[in-house]
Amino acid sequence: MSQQSPLLFAIDRTSKTPIFEQICESIRRQAHSGRLKPGITVPATRTLAGELSVSRSTVVTAYEQLVAEGYLQGRRGAGYTLCAIGSVELPASKITAVPMESVPQLELKPLAPSEPDMRLFPYRQWAKAVARVCRTEPEAMLLCDETFGNLALRQAIAEHVREWRDIEASAEQIIVTAGASDALNICLRTLIATDQSVGIEDPGYQPITQLLKSQGIRPVWLDVDQDGARLPCSENQPTAVVITPSHQYPLGGVMSPQRRAAYINWANHQQGWIIEDDYDSEFRYGGRPIPALAGFDALHRTLYIGSFAKIFSNRLRLGYLIVPKSLIDPMRQTMDNFGLRAGLMPQQALAEFMRSGDFYRHLRRVRKRYNERRRFLVEQLKAGFSQFGTVQDYPAGMQLVFHLNNDLDDREVAQRAQQLGIGVETLSDSTARALHYNGLVLGFSGYSPEEMRESLSNLQQLLSR
Repeated sequence: MSQQSPLLFAIDRTSKTPIFEQICESIRRQAHSGRLKPGITVPATRTLAGELSVSRSTVVTAYEQLVAEGYLQGRRGAGYTLCAIGSVELPASKITAVPMESVPQLELKPLAPSEPDMRLFPYRQWAKAVARVCRTEPEAMLLCDETFGNLALRQAIAEHVREWRDIEASAEQIIVTAGASDALNICLRTLIATDQSVGIEDPGYQPITQLLKSQGIRPVWLDVDQDGARLPCSENQPTAVVITPSHQYPLGGVMSPQRRAAYINWANHQQGWIIEDDYDSEFRYGGRPIPALAGFDALHRTLYIGSFAKIFSNRLRLGYLIVPKSLIDPMRQTMDNFGLRAGLMPQQALAEFMRSGDFYRHLRRVRKRYNERRRFLVEQLKAGFSQFGTVQDYPAGMQLVFHLNNDLDDREVAQRAQQLGIGVETLSDSTARALHYNGLVLGFSGYSPEEMRESLSNLQQLLSR
C-alpha cells in the first residue's frame, strides 16, 4: 500500500495564474525536489479541495493535467500516485492508526484552552521512527556536536517553515530549544540588557511578563486593536517587541499587512528587534496559510519562535528559534554560556518522523478534527449562549474567546465553572493593566463534541443562575 503524501503548499488568490495551475506547479516542484517520493499517493481530490477551500473540479483539473504530463498516475478506486521521475522508488510502509479509546487522555478539564488531544497522536508511527533511529544512528540519540542542536532536525525545520510559513532560512540559522519559553529566554539573554525594555501585547500571554521581570527587563505594553498589536509610543521605545501577528493570543485576530509593514519599518528605523511568537500557526482552518512576519522581513530584524508542543506533543518540550544571519555568532556565544536545554534523545527521531511524512499526515488529521470541534463549539455558543455574550469566530488556533455581557464577571464565572470541573480561563487575567476585558477563553482542540456538550450545558446553567 502506498503512503499518502505530505502535500504542502499555499495558493495565491491574488495571482493571475489559475489556481489549478498553481496546484500543478507546486506538485511538479515538490516532485523534482524529492519531497514527494515516487509511488506516493497524493491527497484525494475532495480532501485537498477542502483544505484549500477550492472546488473539487479545480483539483480534478489539476490532477488530470499532471496525469497527461506524466507526473501522476490515476487508477479507479486507488486515487492518484506519483510516477517515478528519474529516481529510485522507495518501499512504502503501512500506516496504522491507534484507536482513540486505547490511549488514555491526560487529566484535563473540558474546555481548557490550548491543549492538543494526545489520543489522536500516531504512537505507532512515532515508535517506528524511534526504532529506525535506534537501529541506524543510535549515537544520535545521545550525542550532539552542534551547539544549536541536531543538524537533521534543523534541516527538517528549515524545510517545514519554507513550505508552511514562507520563511527562507538555512539550518545554521535554526536553534533547537526546550520549547517556546526557552527560545524567548535565549533571545532576551542575547539582545536585551537589564536596563532596557521590551514591548509585549496587552492583553497577551502573561508568563512573558513574568519572564521579563525575572531578568530585570521593563515591559512596555502594546495595546491591541483590530489590526493587531499597536506600535510602541514614540516617547517609550523598547529595544525589542514580542508579538503574535498570525494569531493574537488570546483575542485571536490576525495582524493586518499595513501593521506588519509598520513594524518592519519601526525595527529598521529604531534598530530594534521583532520577536515573532508563532505558537499555533499550523492550525489555520480557512483559506491559504498566512505567511509569517519573519518571511516578509526576510529575517532581517525578525526572530521567529516556533513550537512542536501544539502539533506534536506537549510533553517533549521541543521548539525552535530562527534568527537573522547577523545574530548567528552572538546566539552561539549565548548558547555556549547558557547551554542547550532541549533533550537530545527525541531530536533525531523527530527529524526522521518529519522526513518520513508521518508528521504531516498527523498534522493534516488533527487540523481536520480540530476544525470540526471548533465549528461545533461556535455553533453551540451562538445557539445557546447569545443572551450571555458574543463569540467572534476566527478560523484558527486551539481556543476562542466568548465575550461576556457587562452584568457578568469573568473571574466569578470561571471560579464557579472550575468547581464544576470546567477548565475555562478568564480574558481579564490575560491583561497586565486594568483594561476592560471581560470574557472566557474556551478550548476545543483537546475534547470531542460529546465531551464539550455536557460542560457547555453546565456552563449554560451556571450563567443562567
